[in-house]
Amino acid sequence: MAAPTDRKVDDAGPPEPSGTSRRFIRWAAAVAAVAALGLAVVLGSRFGTDPTLVNSPLIGQPAPDVALPYLEGDGELNLRDLEGEIVVVNFWASWCIACREEHPDLMATSEAYEEVGVRFVGIVYQDSPSQAMRFLDDLGWGVNFDYVTDPGSRAAIGFGVFGVPETFFIDESGVIVGKISGRSDALLLGRTLDQILQGLRPGNYTAGTIQSEPGQ
Repeated sequence: MAAPTDRKVDDAGPPEPSGTSRRFIRWAAAVAAVAALGLAVVLGSRFGTDPTLVNSPLIGQPAPDVALPYLEGDGELNLRDLEGEIVVVNFWASWCIACREEHPDLMATSEAYEEVGVRFVGIVYQDSPSQAMRFLDDLGWGVNFDYVTDPGSRAAIGFGVFGVPETFFIDESGVIVGKISGRSDALLLGRTLDQILQGLRPGNYTAGTIQSEPGQ
């Protein structure tokens, strides 16, 4: 049997890529990184939000002309009569979990912005007056806050409400300039009102999910 021959071993490893190859590798890595970042942004923006939430087409449009009975006492409130003031319209219900969580922030903000001409209106959404009043008796009736009912859901239909809480912002000329879908807080409410006081239109903002019915 023939003796094995000596073989020269090349310890230099695989050949080094050319300049063109190196540029292609760097380009491909950059494209992959950008694609991964874009996917992360898309997923991050959708995670934890309600897919039924949509931007309000009413931004830039006059607020609905509706007259709503007061939750407690006689008489009714017409939103058109509030022109000349900035108005925050909050749709809420006693069975809404997020409404209960945001209620202290709404009360604090309504009191803080009373002196600069901001008016708050709470519209009861698909709830009985007795349950709504029990909610306010437990958690507090806001200062600078008008609470009204919505027979036949006229206001909810006019504003295009899908569930609660939903909060709309109307400027001094009676035009809807902002909307918060989901639970608001004092920081978000204050930032939105400050923008309106500066003559800006905040537009739509999704702060969380909404409930369309009890027990959802």
